Amino acid sequence: MAHRLEEIGATLSDRYSVVAEIGRGGMATVYRGRDLRHGSDVAIKVIRQELATAVTTKRFAREIRIASRLEHPNILPVLDSGEVGGLPYYVMPFIDGETLHQRLRREHRLPIDESVKLTGEIAEALSYAHAMGVVHRDIKPSNILLSSDHAIVTDFGIARHIAGLMSDPLTESGVTMGTVQYMSPEQGSEEAVDGRSDIYSLGCVLYEMLTGAPPFLGSSARAVIQRHRTEQVPSLRVTCAAVPIALEYAILKALAKAPEDRYADPRDFKVAIERAAPRHRR
Repeated sequence: MAHRLEEIGATLSDRYSVVAEIGRGGMATVYRGRDLRHGSDVAIKVIRQELATAVTTKRFAREIRIASRLEHPNILPVLDSGEVGGLPYYVMPFIDGETLHQRLRREHRLPIDESVKLTGEIAEALSYAHAMGVVHRDIKPSNILLSSDHAIVTDFGIARHIAGLMSDPLTESGVTMGTVQYMSPEQGSEEAVDGRSDIYSLGCVLYEMLTGAPPFLGSSARAVIQRHRTEQVPSLRVTCAAVPIALEYAILKALAKAPEDRYADPRDFKVAIERAAPRHRR
């Protein structure tokens, strides 16, 4: 681990000072660094070796360029990209906060008003990205940063590129594109997806914020995907009786099995949950 940190630091020394490894995820190892030109802190994400063999630098660079065009207050921008030690990397601003995943691990559930507010902000980011032709494909709590009580969505376009290069996106090895607990039925079936797949994933995230767990769990990736495809979503109100009935209905629409039965746009989902829980709006 120390050897890899030194290698990356030496390779990028003309542009970045690499300080420490700060996290590992399904797609990348994350390092904290300092942009020597601009004096700002950055997060450098280096694609995992297991995935790098399937990633061509040219195609990866193209996806990064697409993601870098996204400019929205609830989207973490891509600043730079390249290759280090044969592994593609990309650079984003370092946010001094925590992920929604970390927050949920600590608190288990969030209040209804905060859950609705954060979901609305994520929906705005997704609506903007979809209008720009970008589908996220991996909306989950660990891809949502919390900064000053606002949600910031990370890693736009990255899952799309890598998933398209994998022979089995539902591998049981831990390299799953995206994450099965939040994956729409059509994505789990390896069908073509559009923005309504992200709406399903966001519905799963809101469900977890309110109840403490995503709607479907299982002993394997394929078991979870099968539950997404065939099983009725468990009632939120059994776990959290304070959830208004109208809010549960709004979430169930986002979690419809067929894309055409969901909201057409993430902003429609935002409007629906705010109308369903008007006392919880901010």
